[in-house]
This record gives sequence, C-alpha cells and structure tokens, in this order.
Amino acid sequence: MSDMSSMNRETKKRQLKSRVITPNAAPPPRMEMDDGDSEEIVKKASRKVWRRRFFLSLAAALAITGAGFGYYQYQASHQYMDYQISWEHNVERSDSSINEYINFGNNVIKYSKDGAAYTDNQGKDIWIESYEMKSPEAVVNGDYAAIADRQGNSIYICNKDGRQGIATTLLPITKVAVSAHGVVAAIQEDSKAGKITFFRNDGTPLDISIKSTLEKDGYPIDLSLSPDGTQLMVSYVYLSSGAAKGQVVFYNFSEIGKNVPGRLVAGYKDIYDNSLIARVRFLTETYSCAFADNSLTFFSSKNVMSPEMLVQIPVEEEIRSIFYSQDFAGIVVNNTSGENPYRVDVYKNTGEKQFSKDFNLQYTHADIDGDYVLLYNEDSCEVYNMQGNLKFRGEFDFTVSKVTKGRLPGTFIVMGPQTIKEIKLGG
Repeated sequence: MSDMSSMNRETKKRQLKSRVITPNAAPPPRMEMDDGDSEEIVKKASRKVWRRRFFLSLAAALAITGAGFGYYQYQASHQYMDYQISWEHNVERSDSSINEYINFGNNVIKYSKDGAAYTDNQGKDIWIESYEMKSPEAVVNGDYAAIADRQGNSIYICNKDGRQGIATTLLPITKVAVSAHGVVAAIQEDSKAGKITFFRNDGTPLDISIKSTLEKDGYPIDLSLSPDGTQLMVSYVYLSSGAAKGQVVFYNFSEIGKNVPGRLVAGYKDIYDNSLIARVRFLTETYSCAFADNSLTFFSSKNVMSPEMLVQIPVEEEIRSIFYSQDFAGIVVNNTSGENPYRVDVYKNTGEKQFSKDFNLQYTHADIDGDYVLLYNEDSCEVYNMQGNLKFRGEFDFTVSKVTKGRLPGTFIVMGPQTIKEIKLGG
C-alpha cells in the first residue's frame, strides 16, 4: 500500500511540474499581419477621429450661427426707450436760430443766410464759409456740395476741403443740382422761357445750356445730375389743351450724347397724364426716381442712351413728405385706414418695396440715413430700421433741427439751432 501511495505522489509531482513556466520558456506565438491590414486599421482610426472633429466643429459652428442669428434678431427687433448723451457742442453762430442742416458724407453742412460750415460727427467745424444770401438752399452729391441763393444770383461750390468756386448767374436761380465732381446745373427764371445753365467746379460757366418754353417743351421744375455729371434728369410742366401736365426728360452730355439732337435721350410724358413731378433724383449712376403728386417712378440708365422706366408705383393717398438715399426712396402719406394717421413707405432704388409702417408721431421732418428712417419734430423722434421695426422713440429737452446716424452703432447725432449732441441708445 505504501508503494501505491509513493507512485501517486510522484505522478502528481510530475503533473504539477509540467504546469510551471520556466524563465527560459519560449513566448506564445504572435498573430502576424500584413502591411495592408495595418494600413486599414490606421485609416479606420483616422476616419473615426476626423468624424469626431467634424461633428464637434459643426456643433460649434451651429452654436455660433444660432447665437449670431439670435443677436441679429434681437438687434433688429429690440426697441430702445432711453438714451445717454455722449457729448455736446454749442453752435457758435450769431444767427443760430435759423441754421439748417444737410448730410454731407459722414458729416453735415449747417448753413444759414450769412454762411455755412462743414461739421464733423463730433460737432467740430472742419471749414467755415461766409456769404450773404436771402434764401439759401444746399444740395450734395458725393464729395461736392452747392449752396445757392434762391431768387438770387450766386452759387457757392464746395467740397470737403472748403469752397472751390463761386458761380454767378444773370437771371434769378430757382433750382440747382451738383455732380460728384462739382459740375453744377442751375434753373434760371425767365418770364418767357426756362433756362438751364452749367458751371465747372471752380464757378466758371460751361458752354452748354438748355432752353424751353411752357407752350412748346415745358418749364423746368426740378433737376438732378448723375454722380459723374454726364446725365441730367429734368421734370417739366407743360400745357396741353389748357391743362398743366408733367413729364420727365433725360439728357446725356457725354461724347456719345453729341450724336442725339439736343442731347435728349429719353422722355416720359404719357405716364404722367394727370400729375405733376415735384422732385427728380439720381440715386446712383444707374438708378433714379421721380416723385410726382400721385406716384413714384423708378428708372434705370444701364443703357445711358435710352433710360428706361422700371416701375411706376401709384399712390392714392396724399403725399406729405419724400426722402431718398443711394439705396432707398420713400414717402410719408396720410393713412386712410387703421388707427394711425400716417404711413411711411420705403422702396429699394430698383422700385421693390422694402417696408410700410403706420405711425402717429406729429412729425415735421422725414429723413433716411444709411439703414435707418428718421421721423422727428422739434422735440421728439422715432427711428425705424429697414425691416420696419421701431428702434427708438424718445423726446428731447432742446429744439431739434436735424437727426442723423452717429459714428458708432446705436448712436445718433441730434442737431439744433444752438447745440449738437451725440446720443447713445439704451434701455
């Protein structure tokens, strides 16, 4: 029995010994991979990392876009009810009670019967020009401005550096226009005929004139020069069967215009059968607008030798005010429906409607500056953006003559006969 026990013990020892791995034992065999398998594994890993980065970037971009859109929507729709004064500047003029203002570039020209000043957006005068006029009227186009004495005989031609020339007419002036290069056109009053004369930016006359009679061609009411000065747009009143009617005429004074009799390249008479055209304006080199008493008409001069009508927009209500810029033209009418007494309609320079909005402010001025429509009186103001949203409604504690957009977002320049202030919207 002892022999059997010994044999069992020896057997168990051998089994246990076979399970022990010695240090010199050979390692288990490894799985071998060819180069193609290795590259595929690397590509899969790279694609996985790229997809993760792509979706992370996309999520970040969507978050930024959403935040930007939300901020844009907030800015477009948020209405401000308060403001703070950033700075103010007193107007140093003896006749400050009759100052008027007109936008000139990013700044303004303030003018009165005895002089004008070009004022920057911080209220400081860049240049001052003295003169004596009974009834001054200022017009601007690009880098040039002209200040004419209505029913007088002098026109001061200025750019952003100051006066460049003085033009003198033989007959009383009724209307003037200026190009972006300083060429001036003036309607002179004559008992028998209408006469349009032209001047260089130094005030010397050009050997060009247009004459017309009320019975034959019509009498000029308003005019506008294109920025480059080669195109002239004129509104005429003429007699037909004893009734006064209006028409719009285009002239071309470039080299190619010499080939056309009288340089007259287009005329629109039939579309104004029962209306008169009080104002015509080149908004840009290509687009122009005529403001009649019952319509707005938009024109294109892409073909300078044959300007065409784009669209005529009839207006049934009484037109109270007009305003325009390079990009837009607008009117304020008496509102015949709804609770508010007035409505503002704004159009792109191609004639497409931008927005309409009813309002009840007893305004005296309607202007446009950049992407804002400004309605105001001597102590109150409303500002609308080009989505038709009311951005600001407020009152002022001083007399207001002009409101323009400021140098920074959310700021406006408020000008009066005795003071100029920059306000920052808040609230």
